[in-house]
Amino acid sequence: MTNTVYVLNGPNLNLLGLREPEIYGSQTLDDIASMLEDRARELGLTIDMRQTNHEGMLVDWLHEAQAEGARAVLLNAAAYTHTSIALLDAIKAINTPVVEVHLSDPKTREAFRHTSFVGMAAAKTVEGHGADSYRIALEAVASGDV
Repeated sequence: MTNTVYVLNGPNLNLLGLREPEIYGSQTLDDIASMLEDRARELGLTIDMRQTNHEGMLVDWLHEAQAEGARAVLLNAAAYTHTSIALLDAIKAINTPVVEVHLSDPKTREAFRHTSFVGMAAAKTVEGHGADSYRIALEAVASGDV
């Protein structure tokens, strides 16, 4: 196992900072990556931060995390959280622990966001803390909580 933590981000997260800032905040994905890189360094970890708008790419990256011996995956699957059985199956197919991450709290939003296929297989879920959700998830990995 390596000290690398994959940080995988799904559809529309490339628009953070512009898209519905009242829900998702004003920080960009690059801002979050910078904050995570600094915190990871302090914790003796490295991050591999990625974003895609394509479901299959997220599945491929989950498989890659397993093949490369990643310590864990932080996964913000965005809308795929609520629709993707493919992601559920991919998480179940690997031994690498996956932490589900959300900027907002889906349970306080529209009813269709209350079901999380990702959460059905994730080792832990961190939600509703804005960009800090990523930091909290990373610290859980570092502390062995996942």
